[in-house]
Amino acid sequence: MDLTLRQLEVFATVARRGSFTEAAERLHVAQSSLSRTVQSMERSLGVSLLERTTRRVCCTPEGEEVLVVAERLLSRHRAEMNGLERYLRGDRGTVTVSTLPSLAATLLPPAIVRLREEAPEVDVHVLDGMAESALDRLEAGESDLALVAVGRLRPGLRASALVRDRFLAVLPPGHRLAERDEITWAELAAEPFVVTGGDSSVRRVVEDALHDSGVDEPHLIQAGNISTVGGLIGAGIGVSALPALTLPLMGFVEHARVPLQGPVAERRISVVVPEHRTLGPAAARLLRVLRRMRALGHPLPEGALWEP
Repeated sequence: MDLTLRQLEVFATVARRGSFTEAAERLHVAQSSLSRTVQSMERSLGVSLLERTTRRVCCTPEGEEVLVVAERLLSRHRAEMNGLERYLRGDRGTVTVSTLPSLAATLLPPAIVRLREEAPEVDVHVLDGMAESALDRLEAGESDLALVAVGRLRPGLRASALVRDRFLAVLPPGHRLAERDEITWAELAAEPFVVTGGDSSVRRVVEDALHDSGVDEPHLIQAGNISTVGGLIGAGIGVSALPALTLPLMGFVEHARVPLQGPVAERRISVVVPEHRTLGPAAARLLRVLRRMRALGHPLPEGALWEP
């Protein structure tokens, strides 16, 4: 036997209403059409489903069983279609973001909060690591979008600028330069200078700024990540220059922040998506949240600015 959802809906409506006339009004079809549909079901099943009187229609025992099955299937169908509709609106689903640790800890959390307020059924997975790793994951399909500092963009990817993240001088508390209104790169580089690893976007910007300032061989102390840089600075071992969005990661140590004079150093944070892959509804919704935060001027740490 092969009954369609439409047939089941017609039969269930007639059975619940106890009237072909009322069912026809409810479904906005001709009464004769409903009669033909029920008769077709009865022929297909080989049983009578309804007993007809001059006043009402009621189910036969076989009809009662068909009604139970019909209502169960129709209820499941409505639930599934409602779930599909919520998914297509971006009200439910999963979005995976590959990003830098500093952005995973600062820029992304308020966006996730806003997304969950709008769509509590959307799950967000965050994969943090270096920029190249984030783009590798994006290209491999492991993430839906990447939130990174973009240097040279890879073929097949499209970037949309989001934030300009300016570098500040970061010094131990009580350092002789900590009370200055501004510090030059050359003055900062005269101190033991703590830098992140060579594969870091932060390291590349710092090296370019030092070179542009005429500093060719600074005394560098290399650390693996921003937290380690913070620990070394907090212990008075050296100074550094870091973008504003990384500084909340150093909240566990006391430190001073001073604007840098000379070449403006900043990293440009962009949302990167595959050029020829359509974003899923949940990912598109997160992207809209980020753009709305930019449009509304959501507060950023001092030194970070939304791109116009």
